Amino acid sequence: MKKKIIALDLDGTLLNEQSQLSDYTIDVIQAVKKAGHTVVIATGRPYRMADKFYHQLQLETPMINFNGSLTHIPEKKWAFEQKVLIDKHYLMDFLKEEETFQADFIAGEYKNKFFITQDHLGTFDPALMGVQKITAENLMRPDLITDDPHSILMQTRAEDKYALADQMKDYFKNQLEINTWGGPLNILETCAKGVSKASALTYLLDHYKASPQDLIAFGDEQNDIQMLQLAGIGYAMKNASDRLIPVADRMTQYTNELDGVARELENLLLN
Repeated sequence: MKKKIIALDLDGTLLNEQSQLSDYTIDVIQAVKKAGHTVVIATGRPYRMADKFYHQLQLETPMINFNGSLTHIPEKKWAFEQKVLIDKHYLMDFLKEEETFQADFIAGEYKNKFFITQDHLGTFDPALMGVQKITAENLMRPDLITDDPHSILMQTRAEDKYALADQMKDYFKNQLEINTWGGPLNILETCAKGVSKASALTYLLDHYKASPQDLIAFGDEQNDIQMLQLAGIGYAMKNASDRLIPVADRMTQYTNELDGVARELENLLLN
């Protein structure tokens, strides 16, 4: 079999509901790498919230963070690093509409830092942001918003996060990409227009001199739609959102709780 590039979403896909990698999944990914295939994490998470899994999997490949707005090799200077930022005035607009969007928090996400609103800090675990606690240097102040962020992260109290995402797209006149995270949390992530996991993977395919037919992708949520459409083989998890399933080529036989990705990779690439 020709060597493949394998793009893996994290939440609701590679990780279980406790945001953990099983030993079995780690072992299978190691075997897939040893067989000569390229494994790439493609996640909505910032790097600080994904580096643990990158190191557990012993990856040295590029990683895609913020749903495609950052493509980099962690902890290394890489000449091909790509970033696509969102105009900071949109973050200011989000802050003005905090109550309209029923936001528990709004966070401006940068490569190595974040700023977060403080009115409802007790409604989420700081680990969600990749830190042990929210400190003063993390608190949102308009005067700190001097640079364009990679993304805007928001947890909402709205009952239907998909409907809210659609409403927000209309509000911003479809000038932003607004997608849901995988997993159980009501998280929406906003990026610059045209940014997606697929746009970042297209950039990487060009770098590797590979075609979409060389790409195998796994996802579970709305923000994985374009990635699965791009891939030669696009897998929706058995636990995937109803919005993703129609665009998938295949569905895993098992959920993320039962190592669905690892089981498929083992059957597809190792047997």
